[in-house]
Amino acid sequence: MRHEVRGNTPSPAPQTRGGELLIDDIGTLAAVPPGPLRGSAMGDWPLLRDAALLIRDGRIAWFGPRREAPRTPATRVWSAGGGTLIPGLIDAHTHIPFAGDRSAEFVRRVSGESYLQILESGGGIRVTVAAVRAAEQSELVAINAPRLQRMLQQGVTTVECKSGYGLSAADELKQLLATRDLQATTPLELVPTYLGAHATPAEFHGRPDEFLDLIGAPSLFAKIAKEKLAEFVDVFCDRGAFTTEQSRRYLLAGKQAGLAIKLHADELAQIGASRLAGELGAVSADHLELIDDAGIAALREAGTIAMVLPGTSFFLGIHHADARRMISGGLAVGLATDFNPGSSHIDSLPFVMHIACCQLRMTPREVIAAVTANAAAALRREARLGAIAVGHDADLTLLNTPTLDWFFYEPARDHVAAVFKRGRRIDAPND
Repeated sequence: MRHEVRGNTPSPAPQTRGGELLIDDIGTLAAVPPGPLRGSAMGDWPLLRDAALLIRDGRIAWFGPRREAPRTPATRVWSAGGGTLIPGLIDAHTHIPFAGDRSAEFVRRVSGESYLQILESGGGIRVTVAAVRAAEQSELVAINAPRLQRMLQQGVTTVECKSGYGLSAADELKQLLATRDLQATTPLELVPTYLGAHATPAEFHGRPDEFLDLIGAPSLFAKIAKEKLAEFVDVFCDRGAFTTEQSRRYLLAGKQAGLAIKLHADELAQIGASRLAGELGAVSADHLELIDDAGIAALREAGTIAMVLPGTSFFLGIHHADARRMISGGLAVGLATDFNPGSSHIDSLPFVMHIACCQLRMTPREVIAAVTANAAAALRREARLGAIAVGHDADLTLLNTPTLDWFFYEPARDHVAAVFKRGRRIDAPND
């Protein structure tokens, strides 16, 4: 593929946020509409061949057949080289920022121990908690900035970042403040989530309610909300973590402070977490490997995004969530990496997309909808992100394949040719 700037501009850079840029010579434009896209709508949107897209002041101003592209003498033109242009990828479930190494635990697991066995023996999340507690805020920034850069190079433009490895008020705030600091290091858009109720720390062993009183204190929620350290409150509602009643109390306290609700649900056991997500009107319910019919109905009625994390199933060697059943049930299904040090040490959203296509039997269009329009809805950003729509931010990823199908057909190669955030190319700032 060729990538070149044409026209009367002295600069080789394809775009700044101001002005007007026409991306020409698009082989395939994935014209994903704004989300959320539910059920069959996930795979029922147009692919435009031989297309172009106009960016004006960082937003999409026009798109369509390239022969009809509007332009003026001041319009800069940049060739997509016949590649496939999609909305910028959105990773709507990660556990950045974290520290520590759990590679030994990985070996234990592939040798036959289960995630719960390792957790109950003192391993698992507690290892990461110790590492995060020992790290300075600046260390968390230094460790995680390269991870975000790798995500950018793989076509990601927006990343959700969870706390949940401090498990004390001070250390949870440290993670949230590190996320704020990380935002200053990257052109990616970071969306912070408070996951204080991720697990019960060792010092509260056998006393989860006392821990929730601490980590879900109204004063702590008020501080997080007032200082805008998080947009969402999340909980690990599952066997070995927190019950539905404990989760309800914690989530409602967060909601009272102004945070929107998310849940880790139905991953390890079916205890009614997805039904709780529907009851509370959660923005998303994430994992869902063991969702039941009642859970699907609850999420559908509430309009909750069903966030599926196939990288976790791949990494743990457990069965995948039944995405086909959820799509058939009329849900808006999203996909994310669940990038974390224990159960999904995978920072590649394209890799997860390929798993979804090959193992979950999602079609290429469904997968793209899941990591763009529906992922944007899972972060309450569907009004400006995740779609090829006039007025939306020009967050775009160019693939060096002529068609979308070819991208999924060839999973072992890096196909990202360029990444734009609000109309500015961010993968090659000196290009």
